[in-house]
Formats: sequence, C-alpha cells, structure tokens
Amino acid sequence: MNPKALRDLTPDELRDKHRQYKEELFNLRFQNAIGQLSNTSRIKEVRRTIARVLTILQEKESAGGRAGVRG
Repeated sequence: MNPKALRDLTPDELRDKHRQYKEELFNLRFQNAIGQLSNTSRIKEVRRTIARVLTILQEKESAGGRAGVRG
C-alpha cells in the first residue's frame, strides 16, 4: 500500500491495517519455515509496509497532540 493511500486513513483504520499486516507477516513467516512460501520477497515488502503504517500513525498522533501548541 502506498504512503499516499495510508495518509488518507484515520488513526483507527491505520491501527487495523497494522494488525492485518502483522497477521500476514506471521503467516508468511510460518509458510517460509515449513517450505511452502514461493515468493520470499513478500516478507520484506510486508515489513516495510508495517513500518510505513507505524510512521504515518506516529505522525498523525504527534500532529494531533500539538495542534493547539505554537511556540
């Protein structure tokens, strides 16, 4: 999922996406361990997507906390 599409989501939707990607990563690692995974690059792709989701979620939460604070 591209960052532009992620930025359009609400924090609750981002948390849901994070949970979904964590489950997918678990399943991919499990498939890799038992030798059923044919596309191992998907693991790297999902890990990067999780990092994107967490980064954007952090940006949204920090922006919401300092909305009224201008120094």
